[in-house]
Amino acid sequence: MLYDKKEIVKRYEHNPILTAEDMPFACSGVYNSGVIRLDGEYLMLCRVESIDISNYFFVATSQDGYHFKVHERPIDLPDDEEFREYTAEMIYDPRITPLEGAYYICFAAHSRHGVRIGLIKTEDFVKYEWCGFLSEPDNRNAVLFPEKIGGRYVRLDRPITPGDHGDIWISYSPDLKYWGDSRCVVTHGRHGNWNWLKIGAGAVPIKTEQGWLEIWHGVHVMAGYQYVYHLGVMLLDLEHPDRVIARGRAPILSPRELYERVGLTSNVVFTSGAILEDNGEVKIYYGGADTVQCVATAQLEDLIDACFHR
Repeated sequence: MLYDKKEIVKRYEHNPILTAEDMPFACSGVYNSGVIRLDGEYLMLCRVESIDISNYFFVATSQDGYHFKVHERPIDLPDDEEFREYTAEMIYDPRITPLEGAYYICFAAHSRHGVRIGLIKTEDFVKYEWCGFLSEPDNRNAVLFPEKIGGRYVRLDRPITPGDHGDIWISYSPDLKYWGDSRCVVTHGRHGNWNWLKIGAGAVPIKTEQGWLEIWHGVHVMAGYQYVYHLGVMLLDLEHPDRVIARGRAPILSPRELYERVGLTSNVVFTSGAILEDNGEVKIYYGGADTVQCVATAQLEDLIDACFHR
């Protein structure tokens, strides 16, 4: 199928907005980062990898959403045996959800046991409370909805199935600790499609009159087993978010620029955060080639329309 040349998502002309050179110490890169608005500022929680392959979360702040200043020190992570054991190899892909007067950070935790979902709570991004792990392995790409639905907390995630396939699932909880009523919401596409290998939730869902807008990623594989990551959009029902109202058939953003094609992992655009502005503009923050942090913009009405017509 041929699609209109109109660009739904427009890259910031001065991308990337954060690179290894912006960090206060020697590092390999700045990876997929969660973003929110807090007290009139944009706040980004960056995953940064030092040159000895240690992983940290750093806070960066901005007045305009484009020019970020990184704090000098990483955030304090839990110092207990359980946390150390299940995060021994890597922590990554933080997503920030404002919920009930606090901020909850879902992230992926990798160890010799596999990868599972961790949760941290903060009210000010100074002090952090460890809430424990939300899943068994192998599961990642978790996002919490920004409000209870039907009296329960809701999350999207992506369990891995044999063959490195993965679909988007939904689960519910009365207390953010015990989860159930899990079911598959969206499956990966047919072989050869842009999302045929695996898909996963990206940004925290944005509530609109038409439904929950979710910006997600899809992966296909080129010759030589080269993964290619794209971004897509879908709408979920406001009261029953396990129901897909509409899902765009084509991606809204694919690797094209050099900073998206060349890096630690080539051919990647991967979002962990999006912000809806008062004027209807959506800032989509995304990692480029697993090396730098970037931003692009779109109009909310265009993203919703893309769910139905793209």
